[in-house]
Amino acid sequence: MLDHVPSALCRVLAAVTLCGVLAVSAGGCAASGDEDAETPDRSSAAPPTASGRVVLPEPGVAFDYQIGGAYPPPPGVRAVSRDRTAKPAPGQYNVCYVNAFQAQPDATAWWQAHHPDLLLRDGSGALVIDQDWDEALLDVSTPAKRTQLAGIVGEWIDGCAAAGYQAIEADNLDSHERSGGLLTAEHDLAFGKLLVERAHAAGLAMGQKNAAGLVERGRSLGFDFAVAEECGQYDECGAYADAYDDRVFVIEYEPAGLAAACAAWGDRLSIVLRDLDVAPAGEAGYVRRTC
Repeated sequence: MLDHVPSALCRVLAAVTLCGVLAVSAGGCAASGDEDAETPDRSSAAPPTASGRVVLPEPGVAFDYQIGGAYPPPPGVRAVSRDRTAKPAPGQYNVCYVNAFQAQPDATAWWQAHHPDLLLRDGSGALVIDQDWDEALLDVSTPAKRTQLAGIVGEWIDGCAAAGYQAIEADNLDSHERSGGLLTAEHDLAFGKLLVERAHAAGLAMGQKNAAGLVERGRSLGFDFAVAEECGQYDECGAYADAYDDRVFVIEYEPAGLAAACAAWGDRLSIVLRDLDVAPAGEAGYVRRTC
């Protein structure tokens, strides 16, 4: 079920192709963040691309959120986020969704069978679960486990690059908030740093997903843009906008959140209202509105 690791040549060709399609911005080296008082993580980064550059999203570009299923982008849309198992949308700035810090519900059995030691467990040995989404948390609490996990998630990132995506949406940087105190923000940020390095080595921009309180630290580690759920609903859009120079994809799930985001940020950020299941167009429950 893991994506194969593409050859260095494939990554170079992908980067060169992207540079001809979109404006290119140099990907800065990730700055050192706060580390655990443990043995430092070994970098999991693949060999760098020939150009050493990544393509950043344009601030305020029209956006659609399609992680629940791919469909033709609505007229005017120029950026799309899709699950890593889907193909990128032709002619769009494509963001590849990767659940980097938690296990998709249908993947828990695979993790249990192949890497049970990389799932976070409580004192009784039971899996620690994000109850809202029924997702088991990955155990990023030690450098050794982070290195192992970065190898697995890194293969997914390389698969996104080989498929033709321009960026990664690394979900659940805030997994520590659901860990019952077993994980800290420092653990998640240390793992995030490895993923940033891997994405940049593959020629991809890396997006911080949620965790408004960590935006400054995330930016210092090398995250390039943000994907923020309900920042209008909870009055957090400004933190993302300031940290990421308006390169923020906003997804609201309530009309009130959309109204708040549009009123304050509609002329600066990429904002869309979607249904909570993020259903594809044409299916029951599909909702999509913009400012």
